[in-house]
Amino acid sequence: MTHSRLVHCTFPKELIREPLLYNLGRDFGVIPNIRGATISDDLGLVYLDLEGADGEIDRAVEYLKSRGVQVEPVVGGVPPVGG
Repeated sequence: MTHSRLVHCTFPKELIREPLLYNLGRDFGVIPNIRGATISDDLGLVYLDLEGADGEIDRAVEYLKSRGVQVEPVVGGVPPVGG
């Protein structure tokens, strides 16, 4: 059964150019939908809607964490711009 989970990810400078989101689809069968993002040379802040099987989403989140991405669940949806 397919589910969706909204998370906020903080990518440190050294991971900004890594194809981590591509890997989620390739390695875990999870579709990452970018709902909002702010990317600079020093930091990447991304709201992701992860779609897939619950177990695969869990594995994908653990993969991101193991690579050094800070992943936090989002409750109540993506905040509006400037909020």
